[in-house]
Amino acid sequence: MSEYKIETYSEKETTHIAQELALLLKPGDVITLEGNLGAGKTTFTKGLASGLGVKRTVNSPTFTIVKEYHGELPLYHMDVYRLEDSDEDIGFDEYFNGDGISVVEWAHFIEPYLPDSRLNINITYVDEHKRLLEFIPYSSHFEQITQELIG
Repeated sequence: MSEYKIETYSEKETTHIAQELALLLKPGDVITLEGNLGAGKTTFTKGLASGLGVKRTVNSPTFTIVKEYHGELPLYHMDVYRLEDSDEDIGFDEYFNGDGISVVEWAHFIEPYLPDSRLNINITYVDEHKRLLEFIPYSSHFEQITQELIG
């Protein structure tokens, strides 16, 4: 499994990378985001939403677990932090096999439900402005997307 890294030096740069990624995605793609609180998971998701043409304000679905947004493709934004130590399946398959893009924050909490084909992105807070984005593709489809994105 390959791993690709990008350093960003502003929220705008992180958002731009996510917007570029959005242009490479297709229905049914799953992006998992990991990182500490404040690392930039929701900022990244806002960039993906923007790249997909979502007009609504995107914010973390902490209390609802899933928020749906409509752009050129539907965006299913999940924050599964509250499902830690839970075996609750809220119909993940319907989202993961649906007609949109699924973004899952804190995905390790629902590992058994995640599809084999996905793109994991670890976001590390380096300092107030700098982030390290580590892309780990879990299929040839996402390997190709990551190579195209990072060049």
